[in-house]
Amino acid sequence: MPGFKLYQVIGRKAPTAAEPDPPVYRMKLFAPNEVLARSRFWYYMHQYRKMKKTTGEVLDVNEIREKNDRVVKTYYVMLRYNSRSGTHNMYREYRATKLTGAVDQLYSEMAGRHRARPRSIQIIRTGVVENKADLKRPATIQYAKDGLKFPLPHRIVRAPEKKFKSTFAASRPSTHFQ
Repeated sequence: MPGFKLYQVIGRKAPTAAEPDPPVYRMKLFAPNEVLARSRFWYYMHQYRKMKKTTGEVLDVNEIREKNDRVVKTYYVMLRYNSRSGTHNMYREYRATKLTGAVDQLYSEMAGRHRARPRSIQIIRTGVVENKADLKRPATIQYAKDGLKFPLPHRIVRAPEKKFKSTFAASRPSTHFQ
């Protein structure tokens, strides 16, 4: 299920005569759309607070977007998932420009490596790893070096555009970029 977005869902138990001002709960959820974000909200509220959709109300649903999505950051994700053998906790790190991009990578990796379906994955906590010393996974540590460059070795240098372009070149082009 690609294209996950981060939603903030705010809801509470419906006011009654016995409880006219019930507490309000806010939850951040990853979902492909607003409808599934509401559904996941009630799924978790039923687990944690014994509250159902029939006895509650959603006050607001907002999509949360990244402020600066032009810088590559290392995100961490703590999750719980159900496998065929039981429930497991995990810590993962991903390099991405957006948190939602890291979560997309997470769902793809969990599907590929662990055969975990999106409905069996519960994201507990996410954040940005600020210090290089706090990185734990070798896949993300390799990108934390100072002065890291990504050379582009297969650049084809083209001749400047001419009025009458020749179909055949006199010499073989060099693909090594200086």
